Amino acid sequence: MMKTFDLSRYALGGCVAVAMLAGCGGSQQPIGAPGAMPQTSALATHADRGKSWMLPEAKADDLLYISNVYTVTVYSYPKGKHVGTLKGFYEPFGECSDSAGNVFIANGDTILEYGHGGKKPIQTLTLSGYGSVSCAVDSTTGNLAVTWNKGSYPGYVAIYPDASGSPALYSIGYMQFIFCGYDPAGNLYVDGEASNENKFLFAELPKGGSSLENITLNQSFEYAGAVQWDGKYVAVGDDEAQKIYQFTISGSSGTLEGTTSLGDADTVLQWVINKKKVVGADDIPSTVWYWNYPAGGPAVKSITKEVFHPVGATISKASK
Repeated sequence: MMKTFDLSRYALGGCVAVAMLAGCGGSQQPIGAPGAMPQTSALATHADRGKSWMLPEAKADDLLYISNVYTVTVYSYPKGKHVGTLKGFYEPFGECSDSAGNVFIANGDTILEYGHGGKKPIQTLTLSGYGSVSCAVDSTTGNLAVTWNKGSYPGYVAIYPDASGSPALYSIGYMQFIFCGYDPAGNLYVDGEASNENKFLFAELPKGGSSLENITLNQSFEYAGAVQWDGKYVAVGDDEAQKIYQFTISGSSGTLEGTTSLGDADTVLQWVINKKKVVGADDIPSTVWYWNYPAGGPAVKSITKEVFHPVGATISKASK
């Protein structure tokens, strides 16, 4: 049986996600067609506080971004040298990056965008009354997908054209969305659970499609984990089992093709696959691990410098 997904753990349960805006019971703007332009909020203001820093050399390197409790620490990749820290967040969570090296960070009621090696946000996206969880960028269009949730209500997958402007919103039943990822064809895959029952769910927004479609995977899950195309399969993580499962998706079903066990891990929330390595943010021991992929097994490298209860991870490529 799947473990109940604790949304409060992600600051999305009840009024936690929007408490900094209006508090529980406060009036909420209707979703309808929400704008995604920068808005003033307590969270956005908090995100402007603190002194961020980045070594000048960082822009020339591939970078690993790790979201911690209130900071995002940045390391050269694959060496793991600490080259910068972004400060002033409310509660950073899932991350993603695009082909230009721009990094998007879910942060409470906002998505903050940073340029590669940059110290200040270059764009802020919001969805009134909802808390952001994770994101993914479509390599075929540059569109940005963001998962948003609010309490026990069904969540939304918001698609921002070219990662800006007003999003198109998608939902399916009472699913609350956690992680998402695109394949090279532009199909979007999302996982999560039903807000009214203890059940793992997986869905697809096909390229050019107008609605989300349920996908049945022939593998049980205890806890929704990261979703990413690994170069051959759709990789889906189980946050409780500490495993990554590889699937071939055909129609409304997914067939298990392989399993990667994340040895040494305790609570890896988000991982990122880069060629023959997978890098994961491990919350409980406050460690970032590297594993061989898809072999898995014992970790081959770790980072602990300035890592404090990490939850999100992404790799930003330097311009060549």
